[in-house]
This record gives sequence, structure tokens and C-alpha cells, in this order.
Amino acid sequence: MPSGRLHRVAVLVLDGAKPLDVGIPAQVFSSRPSMPYEVRVCGPTAGRVRGGDGMAYVVDHGLDAVAWADTVFVPGWRTPADTPPPASVVDALRNAHSAGKRIAAISTGAFALAAAGLLDGRRATTHWHYTRILRDRFPKVEVDEDVLFVDEGTVLTSAGAASGIDLCLHIVRRDHGVALANHVARRLVSAPHRSGGQAQYIERSVPEPIDDAFTDTREWVLRHLGDPLTLDVLARRAQVSPRTFSRRFLAATGYTPMQWVLRARIDLARELLERSDLGVDQVAAQAGLGTDANLRLHFRRVLGVSPSAYRRTFHH
Repeated sequence: MPSGRLHRVAVLVLDGAKPLDVGIPAQVFSSRPSMPYEVRVCGPTAGRVRGGDGMAYVVDHGLDAVAWADTVFVPGWRTPADTPPPASVVDALRNAHSAGKRIAAISTGAFALAAAGLLDGRRATTHWHYTRILRDRFPKVEVDEDVLFVDEGTVLTSAGAASGIDLCLHIVRRDHGVALANHVARRLVSAPHRSGGQAQYIERSVPEPIDDAFTDTREWVLRHLGDPLTLDVLARRAQVSPRTFSRRFLAATGYTPMQWVLRARIDLARELLERSDLGVDQVAAQAGLGTDANLRLHFRRVLGVSPSAYRRTFHH
């Protein structure tokens, strides 16, 4: 994206589009002073597009917005197995991808990306109800049905509607750092970060009360990241055995407890690097990572950059 202008986001509405799937990227990347994005909602042609759930959309732009955008979102639609995207949409997505644009799908929007061949040889996901259909219809796609979203660089897919929020926040984090993503999450009253590897569907008819204890424990941890934290400390806080805590925590978050703590500490370190002038050793201490050498080690392993390079990129 050329410097000095907002990042352009096109939300491509297809026939039968689900209202929540359309609204999520339009809301997350909304054109407002706090956001470095500009959003256009478009369709195969400008005008009226029939939506799902008894709704319809009137869009101001046609496929010219796909060529205009830096990132293109394709929301899900109701009957992806029976109503493939128009040929003009498939061509527009192929051309956009060839031009180096980022293409993202929410829920069954993955079927449009697959029809354009953008998922061939790549991992992808969609709503759990359609994963088998996607796999059967497009055998070149490596369908992963046990994740919330998949980031393959310039091509991204997500599961059901709510996981579209996780994908959008992940993109904001990737583009502009954790502080802006957390700001957006607070505006949406959403969890700031859920692991893309978290299972999207778990067979359990009635949630067990322990889940509330785990939520309380996670919130407590976020307030005590600078303190010594061990599996035993967390399990005692949740009032369960370490083994039970580990098993249930992994199912709920996609991470083991100590992996989650490490990620939370790295996120805190990222925000301190973005928003303060503290030295790297001070950031490491406040985030519970101990020494600056330990902070650098984990930054390199998780983010692929040094703390200093990260600060140069995201410091405001």
C-alpha cells in the first residue's frame, strides 16, 4: 500500500449474503478518525443485492471497488453449495490476488475464494456445517475444520460469523499492532484476541460451571502478568487440579495455560513498546518476561522480529 493514504477495504456482497458476515468487516474497519482504513461495500454490480434472512442491500459500488481495494472481504452467503459466485466475481478475485491484494473470507465466503482457485494447495476453513462440502467440492483445498481462522499470508479464511471478528482483529494486529486491535475490540465489546487454532465447535449440550472460573482466572492473569505465574498457581486460582485445568484450558483457548500466559505477556510487551518510551529491560520486567534477553528470544520466536524493530514499526 502506498504510504500517506488509508488502507482500502472492499466488502464484496454476494446474492444471499448473511447480514452479520457483511456487517463485521464494515464495522471493524469502519471509516472513522481512529482507524487507518477506508471501507467501500460493493456487489457484482452497483445497486440492490438480495441478502439472506429476509434482508437486502443497496451498494454504491460494483466490482470496480475490488480493483480499488488493498484488502477484499467476501462475506458468507446462505447456499454456497447451490449458488456459485458469478463468473465476473471469480475473475475479479483472481485479478485482485494476482495484483498482490489481500483476500479474506468470512464463513462460506471461502467458497468464492475456492471457486477462484485462491485456496488450491492452501489451508483454509469455513463454517463447520460446510467444511465437508468445501472439501468434497474443492479437493485441492486443505480444509481445517477445527480452527477459528487461517492466515495464509495474502489469503485468509474464517469459520462462522463470530470468528469473522477474530479474523478482522487479527488483521488489524498484523497491520498496526496490538494497541489498535485492543482499541477496536473495546469498541466492539469483544475479546481482544482468540487463538486462530481454537476449535470452532465443541459437542457439549450444557456448559459446565468451570468455564466461568476459567474466564475469571484468565482475567486475573491479565492483571498479574508481572507476577510469578505457574500452572499450579493458575489451577489453584480456578479451584481445580492442574491436570483438569490444563485439559479444559486447552479446549477453551487453543493454547496450553503457560503458552497462553506467554502470549499474553508478549502482547503486553508489544503494547508497552508501542505506547511508551520504556527501555527494553523495563518492558521485559513489567510484562513478566524477566530479562531483555528473554524478551528478545520470545519476540524472535513468536513474531520473527526484535523488540527494537517492532518498536520502530509500531511506535506512535
